[in-house]
Amino acid sequence: MSRSGMLKEVPDHHDAELVLKLYDLRREAVMRESRNALFKFLPRTYEDFIAITQPAHPLNAAFRQVSSYFEMAYGFARHGIVNADFLMENTTEGLFLYAKVLPFLPRFRKEMSPTAFGNVEWITTNCETGKKRLEMVQGRVRKMLESG
Repeated sequence: MSRSGMLKEVPDHHDAELVLKLYDLRREAVMRESRNALFKFLPRTYEDFIAITQPAHPLNAAFRQVSSYFEMAYGFARHGIVNADFLMENTTEGLFLYAKVLPFLPRFRKEMSPTAFGNVEWITTNCETGKKRLEMVQGRVRKMLESG
């Protein structure tokens, strides 16, 4: 919620500027490389997921960069800085990592990090566009799991 206790109801030019800035940051070379590396990450078990959270894992830095980037972006909506639906229309990519780890998240929160993926969870449960986009992304992730 914003300071006034209200979520941002209508997007304005400030929302557009922030979303464009987030897009620019996604194009930065290291971020692009991290996003590409995580596209192939497809955990099938809790052990697959927990492995990437370990510092020695080759994808750990990419995981930390991408997950924290999208948590920050979705936090803007959670705290009323940007309109949630407008943000979700333009940052659906962050839901792919969330959809991949979602089956393992309750255990991960219990054993490792109680606040992990809290902002993406918020936006996918409190924002209509977030709910719809997560369902779409979960379908794609299911197909990826089935095909490989």
